[in-house]
Amino acid sequence: MRDYQWLHEYCLNRFGSAAALEARLPSPNTDAELRALGDDRYLSLIALRVFRAGLKHSLVDAKWPAFEQAFFGFDPEKVVLMGGEHIERLMQDKRLIRHLGKLASVPRNAQFVLDVAREKGSFGALIADWPVSDIVGLWKYLARHGAQLGGLSAPRLLRMIGKDTFVPTNDVVAALKAQGIVDKQPTSLKELAAVQAAFSHWHAQSGRPLCQLSVMLAHTVNH
Repeated sequence: MRDYQWLHEYCLNRFGSAAALEARLPSPNTDAELRALGDDRYLSLIALRVFRAGLKHSLVDAKWPAFEQAFFGFDPEKVVLMGGEHIERLMQDKRLIRHLGKLASVPRNAQFVLDVAREKGSFGALIADWPVSDIVGLWKYLARHGAQLGGLSAPRLLRMIGKDTFVPTNDVVAALKAQGIVDKQPTSLKELAAVQAAFSHWHAQSGRPLCQLSVMLAHTVNH
């Protein structure tokens, strides 16, 4: 496994200057910003991630104002009361993406948000307090307790929220394979632990957030 210095120099050579490199890198939200986001906004982002999965993002985003209206502004206290008959009525609403499984996931995720809020004070408290040294643990938690948040949906959701995370995209996995960290898409606890350890190592060396390291690593793959 190569160290951060190699990664930094590779990206500098690829983009030509430090300024060009920095312009391509995302920045995570602060813990205070994550805490300040309301439970309704978290539920909206969870639902948006679920509906974006497998669909063109611009298509979903264009319809999102109608989703906000149909789901009462994603107020979890209201959404959790939406039963099967209500969801069936939404299946007739041409403004929405009429996918029964995805529509039905919204009340279930409203219950998830409410359960977390009752335990932690808010959903944002859970997200803010979870250590990035175990970000794969947060992926697993979201997948286990939320609806339709398996696979890459949890890390992609966290990237949308602004929680610092790496995302094992095809390019990132290819780079991890090239460095001998994994030999395939990491799914097992052992594989995910190895990837977490690698990113934690680069983070300790550089002080950079995981999201920046993830993007930099993706750029080491030649297309």
